[in-house]
Amino acid sequence: MATITHEGESRNLHKGRTIFDYADELAVQVPTSCGRSGICHECIVEVTNGIQALNAKTDSESFLRDDFRLACQAQVERKDIDIGFSTLRRTPKILTQTKETRTEIDPVVTRRGNTILYDGEEVDSFRGHIYGIAIDLGTTTIVMDLIDLETGETLRTSAFENPQRFGGSDVMHRISYDGQYPGELRKAVVNALNHEIEELGHQLGFVRQEVYEIVVAGNSTMRDILFRLNVQSIGQKPYRSLIEQEQLDGKRGSTTLLAKARRLGIRANPQTRVYGLPLIGSHVGGDVAADLLSIDMPSQKEAIMLVDVGTNTEVVVGHAGRLVCASCPAGPAFEGGLITYGMPGYEGAIESVSIENGQFLFKTIGDIKPVGICGSGLIDVLAELRRSGQMTPKGVFSEKRRQLSLVPESGITLSREDASNLAQAKAANFCGQFIVMRNFGIEPLDIHKLYLAGGFANYVDVRNAVNIGFLAPVPFDRIEKVGNASIEGSRKILLSRRKRAQIESLVENIEHIELETTSDFFEIFVEGCQFKQMPTEFKKLGAQEPIGFHG
Repeated sequence: MATITHEGESRNLHKGRTIFDYADELAVQVPTSCGRSGICHECIVEVTNGIQALNAKTDSESFLRDDFRLACQAQVERKDIDIGFSTLRRTPKILTQTKETRTEIDPVVTRRGNTILYDGEEVDSFRGHIYGIAIDLGTTTIVMDLIDLETGETLRTSAFENPQRFGGSDVMHRISYDGQYPGELRKAVVNALNHEIEELGHQLGFVRQEVYEIVVAGNSTMRDILFRLNVQSIGQKPYRSLIEQEQLDGKRGSTTLLAKARRLGIRANPQTRVYGLPLIGSHVGGDVAADLLSIDMPSQKEAIMLVDVGTNTEVVVGHAGRLVCASCPAGPAFEGGLITYGMPGYEGAIESVSIENGQFLFKTIGDIKPVGICGSGLIDVLAELRRSGQMTPKGVFSEKRRQLSLVPESGITLSREDASNLAQAKAANFCGQFIVMRNFGIEPLDIHKLYLAGGFANYVDVRNAVNIGFLAPVPFDRIEKVGNASIEGSRKILLSRRKRAQIESLVENIEHIELETTSDFFEIFVEGCQFKQMPTEFKKLGAQEPIGFHG
């Protein structure tokens, strides 16, 4: 008899049972608030194999594409095909670390005796705690910090996969999806946030009404979807949020957003406000603003470069006097998408690789049997294949093989198509760093400090990343991993009015570059597709002419 499997645990198939029934048996938490009637759209799962063994999608599932189903609607119709499924709320290793620094405690939410004030306005009576939540709303991963607003202490950090992936793995697909099915992506992420707030309350002994402010850092699309805004303009030239356009038109003074949590559907205190960090330009959003606050950008006197690696990598170069930024549409390859055995940084992911005597040696997250490779492992694989002569700079395998066996006992391979997808993702990172540096008028050796933030950055082997051209060849002793800088910056904003004003002022003077409009973009991109180090010298600094790669 065929089986249904979730994370290695299986049950025999029985016709007529739903995936939700099996989730109950397997003790898998699947959210629902409609009694499993298909109305709430919360119980989305991804069918990883055997979807042909299930019934056709019901009318309640018309908003779902590909292999995504509602667990309460997906019924077993055939017992001769194995089925696998996963939830949209997995816990990553990636993005949970942060480089926490001391911050002055001067929050917008304060207490006077037993009265709780929000910016001087009475909003509640003291219930025992005054909490705030900082959120890094990433395209792939969401991180939340629960913070005591009176002491500044971070009480708990939690991270989970963004459940919006049924709408696509990158922002452009999410924008398209939101245009077709307005509100579904917002509903998915709000349900996840509410679930996490409720879980934190159970674990730490507080009620949601004791949360008085929530600070959200996210790219333009992620932030605006949460705030119930139409995001279609971000997906079309000139790629601007409605809020950014309103500011340019003189209709608002800032791109920050402030709304009642109740209006957004977030369950907290009825008076809780949600603050959305200001946008910088186009796809470069509040997450990068938070990054800049985390590394104390307003005090930087020498040229630095910030690289926030993710589905959309953001690059900022400059100092307190001048800043230039760009967004690089890297896509999901280094976060598990488009790669045969690629996966995010969950247990079982290969996170580091070396080749010794022709053998692949590796380490997995959780030290368990490998099931795939995450971004840091993929960078190592590419660098080691180049070092050992098993792959050319153009990604061609030795002996013109179409596929390499990495872990034979687990069937994990790397194909030429995988290498091609990784090359294009790497090229986006290459272009962003090269073009922004050149526009600013500096070369890699002029960078005083390269701050590496976000995604899997904390686990990347910097030497390997530089060797394949994923990172600019800044001297290794000048490269600093800052963990989840976005959540740390959000925490500072939650705790300090001064920091909030500081970042709102800083973002107004950042120059934004559209990479695709650079005259020699295609030449740079083609060069960036090769797995080799970026040149340390740029032939024509600041010129919008062919760059003449050399060195």
